[in-house]
Amino acid sequence: MYVTAISTAQIPSTTANSIQVMKVCQALAQNGHKVRLFVPGQARSSWSELARLYGLSEHFVLEWLPVQPRWKRYDFAWQAIRKALAVHKTNPAAHWVYTWSFQSAVFALLSRQPVLLEVHDLPTGHMGPLWLRAFLRLPGRKRLVMITQALEDALEKKYRHLLPYRDRVIAPNGVELERYAALPAPAEARAQLGLAEGLTVFCSGHLYAGRGGDLFLALAGRFPQRRFLWVGGRPQDVDAHRRQAQEMGLANVVFTGHVPQSDLPLYQAAANILLMPYGRAIAGSGGGNSAEICSPMKLFDYLAAGRAILSSDLPVIREVIDEDCARFAPPEDLESWVNALSGLLEDGALRVRLAARAKELAAQYSWKEREKSCLS
Repeated sequence: MYVTAISTAQIPSTTANSIQVMKVCQALAQNGHKVRLFVPGQARSSWSELARLYGLSEHFVLEWLPVQPRWKRYDFAWQAIRKALAVHKTNPAAHWVYTWSFQSAVFALLSRQPVLLEVHDLPTGHMGPLWLRAFLRLPGRKRLVMITQALEDALEKKYRHLLPYRDRVIAPNGVELERYAALPAPAEARAQLGLAEGLTVFCSGHLYAGRGGDLFLALAGRFPQRRFLWVGGRPQDVDAHRRQAQEMGLANVVFTGHVPQSDLPLYQAAANILLMPYGRAIAGSGGGNSAEICSPMKLFDYLAAGRAILSSDLPVIREVIDEDCARFAPPEDLESWVNALSGLLEDGALRVRLAARAKELAAQYSWKEREKSCLS
């Protein structure tokens, strides 16, 4: 099958939506499809650079399209659809437009092309809801992919008439299982990375509001004999948290800043306990609040890493994991987190049991299988 993927994500970038787009396109290519991804902007990276940044092993075609700021990327959406139309005319029965852009989805339907629209959040602004309604109402071959049941419920509540159930897919994010197939034990991983030895509590991701940076530091203060490692974050956020750790007198905390996706599994392997300390409101790179409908990619990485998980107790997280493979604490409740973390630190057998079940569960969430279900 020929797949024209269209995303407004900035490539290259360290944002979650950028990583997710590249993982999806790789999975499509791994499933045997001919994939061409269009993104806005100017070409600025070689494939080898992108492969390291995003942890990619399968090649697909990536093309940047120039845009005029005054058109607010409408020109990009139309340019991409025109290129997709050329493929569709040659291979009408074996071509899909796969997009995260409402405008591109509508333009595809108007051009009589089959389209899959992947949605990660409720539409925002004045035009977002209008574009989604147009997509839902226009005739044509189409499919709606949503990342969580909670998101489908929220869309159903707001828009009432989504597509027929046969044209909907709930597809949480995924993980590349092959990258986690032969990870070293925690002590060995720490040695390879030059990290201090000792039981290590880990978190990865950005340090936006609601991601748990303050809770992470508070926990480090309560467990001064344990190592705390945070991987990821924008330079300004990392610097601010390093200063905060210094002001708190914490000698057991390391903020590495961003590391390439290709290196991330080894850092996760260095941990004994993996944290997801989300708040009741979770900000993304564009702001907003995704706490009720999100599908964090690091959750699936954590499962594949085969380590004990301690997570904020959010309903949307429980769509994937439960007490068989994780422990939970209420968001932002420090004492509950202290008690839960203490229990995991003191009980090695429990950590082993949770880790084994997490590893088993990860097998259900490969990117390749996700994309098979999206296009089946």
